[in-house]
Amino acid sequence: MASDGTDVVALYGGANGLSHKSGSFSVKVGLAQMLRGGVIMDVVTPEQARIAEEAGACAVMALERVPADIRAQGGVARHARIGHLVEAQILEAIGVDYVDESEVLTLADDAHHINKNNFRVPFVMDDDEVFSYAKRIAAPYDLVMQTKQLGRLPVVQFAAPGVATPADAALMMQLGCDGVFVGSGIFKSGDPALRARAIVQAVTHYSDPKILAEVSSGLGEAMVGINLSDPKIHVERFAARSD
Repeated sequence: MASDGTDVVALYGGANGLSHKSGSFSVKVGLAQMLRGGVIMDVVTPEQARIAEEAGACAVMALERVPADIRAQGGVARHARIGHLVEAQILEAIGVDYVDESEVLTLADDAHHINKNNFRVPFVMDDDEVFSYAKRIAAPYDLVMQTKQLGRLPVVQFAAPGVATPADAALMMQLGCDGVFVGSGIFKSGDPALRARAIVQAVTHYSDPKILAEVSSGLGEAMVGINLSDPKIHVERFAARSD
């Protein structure tokens, strides 16, 4: 995850060096743009996927598997290990909409990433990787000009992690993000469905304090967190490390 807490949906493609398998740049741009102004929710079960759909989420991130009944809801992303070309190929073959080459599953690696040009499906990645890649390939003039005109890279930028309240979501949108990721911890809150709807509404109406106040009330018990200052947590985190 990027140090500033954001992810981007990277739009790889273009006319240079693409194989016949590759999706066109315009297609990938279109797919990613469909997510703008939306909420992506991490889910583990079909029931959680249904809650996300009913709340108005634009997509779900399947954390453990992609069962048919989750896939049927549409808008599914899935983690693949960094550099694991075959995992990404399998995910594309079974029809996921986005692949997240994620350090959540493996240690961060700045040198052995999957060549996204060989895939039709867009990839989710952190923004540090996008900047590094642009420098390494000596980004083409038209891309540089487009970036200058937009004032940012031509990618869809989502905030993650740590979005736990409607206020969190609205803050990320006011700071210029295109949407937010919401972790699976929302399903351990007092009323997951109500909180999910509230966060979706906050993303839609992020500049209206009255609506934000309305959707922020009566949400029940907050999302479960971990107190990292707890001595027990500290011992458990480091007990397995050897000298």
